[in-house]
Amino acid sequence: MKNKKPNIIYILNDHQVNYGHGSQGVRIKRPVFDKFASEGVRFERAYSVCPLCGPARRSMLTGLYPHNHGELINDADHPFDTEVYLDTLYEEGYDNYYFGKWHAGPGTALEHHCEGFNYPSYNNPYNKPEYKEYLRRKKLPEPRILIEHNFSSFVPYEELEEGKEYQQDRSWCNEHASGIMLTPPETHEAFFLADMACEKLRELKEKENGKPFHLRIDFWGPHQPYFPCKEYADMYSPSDIPEYPSFREDVYHNNKPEVYQSENNRGISSDDKIIFPNPLPWSVWQEVIARAYAQITMMDAAAGKILDAIKEHGFEENTIVIWTTDHGDALACHGGHFDKRSYMPEEMLRVPMAVRFPGKMPEGLVSNALVSNLDVAPTMLDAAGSAFKKDVDGNSLLKIREGNDVNFRDYFVCETHGHLEKHLGRAVITQRYKYIYNDSQIEELYDLCLDPYEMNNLYKDKAMSDILQKMRHLLKQWAQNTGDTVLLSSISGKTE
Repeated sequence: MKNKKPNIIYILNDHQVNYGHGSQGVRIKRPVFDKFASEGVRFERAYSVCPLCGPARRSMLTGLYPHNHGELINDADHPFDTEVYLDTLYEEGYDNYYFGKWHAGPGTALEHHCEGFNYPSYNNPYNKPEYKEYLRRKKLPEPRILIEHNFSSFVPYEELEEGKEYQQDRSWCNEHASGIMLTPPETHEAFFLADMACEKLRELKEKENGKPFHLRIDFWGPHQPYFPCKEYADMYSPSDIPEYPSFREDVYHNNKPEVYQSENNRGISSDDKIIFPNPLPWSVWQEVIARAYAQITMMDAAAGKILDAIKEHGFEENTIVIWTTDHGDALACHGGHFDKRSYMPEEMLRVPMAVRFPGKMPEGLVSNALVSNLDVAPTMLDAAGSAFKKDVDGNSLLKIREGNDVNFRDYFVCETHGHLEKHLGRAVITQRYKYIYNDSQIEELYDLCLDPYEMNNLYKDKAMSDILQKMRHLLKQWAQNTGDTVLLSSISGKTE
């Protein structure tokens, strides 16, 4: 058993408030994640490959940028015509188990040599027979939610009426709203998925067939709706949350590309544009943000049950565990947005990430390496002693060592092809600077050390012309290296 390949466990949150939040006086409580990160490598400069579910999730399956795997926007359903790490692990002798959200293209994980709980597209766990059976087995009530704030422009208001109770029985569960789940925490999807994962770990311990396994848990949250249970909501007082630094930014007159004006949520938009100044008082945003923070804390507790089961069943020593998020959340930033669109601020791109692999990765390292969820699939295959058959865009995080972590990459590029509108955007990030190319709109250049909330676009500043030219050059170099022909066509003659 000493030479057995390591087990692989991947915990993936969805659309998580992270960058810029919890650092202005009210800390987001994530005790489980913090402890887990202290036992391995915590990546402080981790980025989403694309600030949108479908493209990012396909990248996490393939190690490829969206322009190379083809799933450019949500539910494009581009066929799986490139290698998927799940299939490769199966070929390497792994048993694959997948519990949770898919939203990575056509089909499900069950078509890629996986067993578990997985349905097509975004979907909704709350109306599935497996969830109903879980409620019966645990003697739990059907979940009920008290709606506090409703931003949704695509659900009739009376179905999400503020002050009324609501049940999540639609075909999907990403209602743009916040409130309180009135039933016990165990009725939340995060605890449902955690229970299935823990049960599978127990079975694997009993079975002990000598085969390595890969277990993936894809939570639907903390993506909105922000519906934490009361015991977690009570951990945060809305009145304590200070105003977000870019909440009052005038994106119409502050040297921002037009894409920052895009917004279609109820109460804060008109004709698909954000209203300035924001129509909702900060006191409302405080309540919404408090629920978002509480939901993160609640999901942290659910993931903790999985980590406890790993330890209980003796899987800690020979198991790599990766825990991250597909992308961020634009909540309250740059004029007061809800959800996301096609802009690329740090709030949308920066994600929490930590990796624990005893004996193979440093313990207690806080790394500033420029890493990404693009690197997850190559890392898992590397841990298994394998690799993709063809070169991919991501790199294995197993290369990270204390003392050389910042040399992992000189720069990283995030990409978008739009969300609800077409938009060609690329963000080039170095340790200090960030450049964003927006096709047919103005460029962006920020000094992240002096301007962490990206309020001062420096692309016209003559003192920054050398930096601007360098960042443009890096983008062109990246496009040539990764075969981004659409971008190369767009920037031809514009950035040199």
